[in-house]
Amino acid sequence: MKRAFVFLLLTLVATAAAAQRPMTFEDLAAMKRIDGPKVSPDGRWIAYSATTVDLEENKTRSAIYLIPSDGSAAAKQLTDGTKSDSGPAWSPDGKKIAYVSNRDGATRQVWLYDVASGKSEKVTNLSGGAGSVQWLPDGSGFVLASDIHPDCGVDPKCAEEKNVAAEKAPTKARVIDSLFYRHWNAWQESTRSHILYVGLDGTTRDLTAGNFDAAPFDISPDGRELAFARKTEAHPERSTNSDLFLVPIAGGEAKRITTRTGADTSPAYSPDGRWIAYRSQSRDGYESDLWELWLYDRRAGTSKRIAADFPNWIDSATWMPDSKSLIVDAPLAGKSALYEITLDGRATLIDRSGTAGSIDIAPDGKTIYFAMSTLKRPVDIYSITRNGQPKKLTRENDALLAQIAMGATEDMWWTGADGARVQGHLVKPPHFDPAKKYPAIVLIHGGPQGAWNDAWSYRWNPQPLAARGYVILMPNPRGSSGFGQQFVEEISKDWAGKVYVDLMNGVDAFAALPYVDGDRMGAAGGSYGGYMVNWILGHTDRFKALVSHAGVYNLESMYGVTEELWFPEWEFGGPFWEKPEQYEKWSPHLFAKNFKTPTLVVHGELDFRVPIGEGLQLFTALQRQGVPSRLLYYPDEGHWVLKPQNSKLWFQTVGDWFDRWLKAQ
Repeated sequence: MKRAFVFLLLTLVATAAAAQRPMTFEDLAAMKRIDGPKVSPDGRWIAYSATTVDLEENKTRSAIYLIPSDGSAAAKQLTDGTKSDSGPAWSPDGKKIAYVSNRDGATRQVWLYDVASGKSEKVTNLSGGAGSVQWLPDGSGFVLASDIHPDCGVDPKCAEEKNVAAEKAPTKARVIDSLFYRHWNAWQESTRSHILYVGLDGTTRDLTAGNFDAAPFDISPDGRELAFARKTEAHPERSTNSDLFLVPIAGGEAKRITTRTGADTSPAYSPDGRWIAYRSQSRDGYESDLWELWLYDRRAGTSKRIAADFPNWIDSATWMPDSKSLIVDAPLAGKSALYEITLDGRATLIDRSGTAGSIDIAPDGKTIYFAMSTLKRPVDIYSITRNGQPKKLTRENDALLAQIAMGATEDMWWTGADGARVQGHLVKPPHFDPAKKYPAIVLIHGGPQGAWNDAWSYRWNPQPLAARGYVILMPNPRGSSGFGQQFVEEISKDWAGKVYVDLMNGVDAFAALPYVDGDRMGAAGGSYGGYMVNWILGHTDRFKALVSHAGVYNLESMYGVTEELWFPEWEFGGPFWEKPEQYEKWSPHLFAKNFKTPTLVVHGELDFRVPIGEGLQLFTALQRQGVPSRLLYYPDEGHWVLKPQNSKLWFQTVGDWFDRWLKAQ
């Protein structure tokens, strides 16, 4: 009888699994995008925001939600979510939740949700909008970020006059006298992001007066002081240096407390007020330098590094309530792990189940809350104790995920250049049959300093490609974080050297798997990943189809039009006229005569990081030589494709391109 019951149970499980369908783009779009947890002062509740996509309207909406911190009940939606409600922050007494919303206009303002009545009211009307709201400890007001005209301060009349004058200007031409005049996908306007004090009585003060952007920030436990970060170099296009400053909340002169030449950022006061923890890099101009954990002693006025032997980047640090340790998240071999680091520098691994971040901690310090995702599951909020296992608290996507057959994932390791061990993620098609031979796609990450983590993505998500019947490899070659800083640094000035060997050795190992058809392989990548696709295009005929998204093509022209000059100058040793041999050695455009592989080129007009000319030059070279090619051009996107319908077209076009060349016999 028992054996029959077990057989019946296994049959039901297998039948349910078989009934699941492969994921579509519509499924990807339908999943709620959950942000990190904010724990109430009494520890009983968690507030968070979640975003939904409206494909028909081609826009996103977000709302604030509330769940019990033990996960004992489903989430309750607190705000109407007709536009964008996000960034919840509990008042010190737990009776109200501040959040930012644009429900009644174009700019985001602070709204207050009253927990008892369930009603919201708008409490700011700032010309530059509001973001990153943090309550003062006594509940009398907030500190927040807002875009202001530095010479206007918080004078609304002055700001209105400037805005009206700009709108009525007879020409939209710009007169530019210095670099860093645009960034990512936006032009540098006359406003700067400043940190304001806003009292519930309407009092408003600019705490960071000056012609600079200030962020991020934190408030001291006694509510008297603000710590913030800002750039401190005269040429921001060439420097990554930023420093921490202290300024009285009541107003006054800011005091600089860090002097290292690299970036100092992310200040966080200890609950007892003794320390300010922050992340720091040692070298100016190197955005991928090791992120170290530092402490500023407010009594002594000195700083020191802790956990000096910690091998990977500190991505964020959150204090435990007793001020004796911090919980950090850091990359670790294709995941993002949670650690506890004590003030004497001892690091203890708490969890490495997936890719974790957005940490908050219960007031009693016993429970850690965080957001986490994997390659098979979008972000949920989890809780964990020091010696426990993660417990999933949110349920928004459970019903949809139950209908979908996700491709199984696993780690893969191989030997790269100089005998280094290289890791990658394998994603198999849903309903995988090990006896079959599948076409395959290699996805190459950007950065180049970055990594494919065991994480969900709404842009480079491998599951929709796996659902089309492909085996996917997501390699982490040289330049990838989570494998020690030396591994990260071995890509600089060697953009297609050891990293290319790492990748191609991985392709060999991938093709040797019994279920992979090595004669039907494609590759795709964005940004640096697009660069590597362009390099592959001129150096091997191994692949049957390629996709280059926002890829660097001509290193000299790229240098002349990108905005963050510190990046190419670090990666290639200086400007192209000082290091022509480096730019020539590693520039894909100089190998255009070798192009043969069918290639899809994707680029956005508003991409100021890798400007549109890079993609157009590549497409011209392909077309001129008769190489089968197609250009997917977005007039309204930057470095990433973000609009819902544009994203749908991206997934469809990329998938169709691979189907055309990898499935046709």
